[in-house]
Amino acid sequence: MRSASFLLLLALSACAVPEDRLRTGLVNAGLPRPLAACMAERMVDRLSLAQLLRIADLPRARETESVERFLRRVRALGDPEILSVTTSSAALCATGLAR
Repeated sequence: MRSASFLLLLALSACAVPEDRLRTGLVNAGLPRPLAACMAERMVDRLSLAQLLRIADLPRARETESVERFLRRVRALGDPEILSVTTSSAALCATGLAR
């Protein structure tokens, strides 16, 4: 029983690490913290780890960035799935339609 609890805890923490890194990457890319948190929560379930790392590693923005400008930077990654998931997450989070 103890090992099952440990494995469950390990699995849950493994999900949190990519989300935390993505959230930090989105904030560093210039998005407001609440928007970044909402987007990261949605995106972590929809993209592969490699895709999440590509977004999280976007260069740091010099100043707060508009969502439209951020999406142009995401488009430059050349991955249609990343662009689609990021765009829909940004729209749902910015409008308050996402939780």
